Amino acid sequence: MTPAALAQTHAACFTTPRPWTETEFAGFLKDPSVVFAGDSNGFAMARLAGPEAELLTIAVLPALRGQGIARELLGLIHARAQNAGALEIFLEVAEDNIPAKHLYSGCGYTQAGIRQGYYHTPKGDKINALVLSKRFGTE
Repeated sequence: MTPAALAQTHAACFTTPRPWTETEFAGFLKDPSVVFAGDSNGFAMARLAGPEAELLTIAVLPALRGQGIARELLGLIHARAQNAGALEIFLEVAEDNIPAKHLYSGCGYTQAGIRQGYYHTPKGDKINALVLSKRFGTE
């Protein structure tokens, strides 16, 4: 997928946190520490850092949600991170994002912390981010 297509999909999926730009996606795609999985239905990206990985974003077009696409993308990212030597993966999720929290808990993530007021809505409200983690091999 092109950076423009990624930005378009991301914008269809997010207002909080704000959608990422084409320029931001171009930078991620050039970064050798970033692993990517996806197609025009949705995508996921993670950054590798030694024995850890961080899920940067996961986005599935709203009309296609509930079909297991996000779970499949997460599985691909997990496999790619593990193949690169990661032992654990982290992510942040908005405290009020119930569908995402359900996905992550169903994939074996547990809460490792909280970031107070981490996300900002377009209206300026602050939303806490839950820091979740998963050790690989604990499916």
